[in-house]
Amino acid sequence: MILPIFAYGQPVLKKISAPITPDYPELETLIANMWETMYHADGVGIAAPQIGLAIRLFVIDTEQIDRKNDEQKGFKRVFINAQMVEESGQPWNYEEGCLSVPHIRGDVERPDTIRLRWQDENFVEYEETFNGINARVIQHEYDHIQGVLFTELLKPLKKRLVQRKLEDIRVGRVNTDYKMRFFVSR
Repeated sequence: MILPIFAYGQPVLKKISAPITPDYPELETLIANMWETMYHADGVGIAAPQIGLAIRLFVIDTEQIDRKNDEQKGFKRVFINAQMVEESGQPWNYEEGCLSVPHIRGDVERPDTIRLRWQDENFVEYEETFNGINARVIQHEYDHIQGVLFTELLKPLKKRLVQRKLEDIRVGRVNTDYKMRFFVSR
């Protein structure tokens, strides 16, 4: 089932997410819905806060990224209860975007290598080093479960330039090809 993606301004996007256990209700269905929602919105990753759940879960498919000059292989994985072990290497800029922040893109500087510990959908634990674009996509989704959006990592001038667009997104003045849920103050 395709789920609505929570837009910039939704409080769940600013929360640090909680770990989950194997008895999390309907986890298999949730993961399937996240894949379907991500692909429907043409994303390469989506985190649970983006569908309104403050839990430590994200899915990534970097197999679909065009890799003309990149020797790295892509992957398709589920990450549960991820913990960043280390970020290292040369910082590099890359233009990022986000399904929760449609039509805004900007250069974000991140280290090119990370070491991550996580569990898969069967709660088997892994620890692995990633680099390049794979590391970048993981860092972006990991930020979501830490309550951080890529817009917070933009350079000050770019942050100022996108403020009006962010406010438009927050109140629902944006068109997308996918369902979104916007902030409604009460």
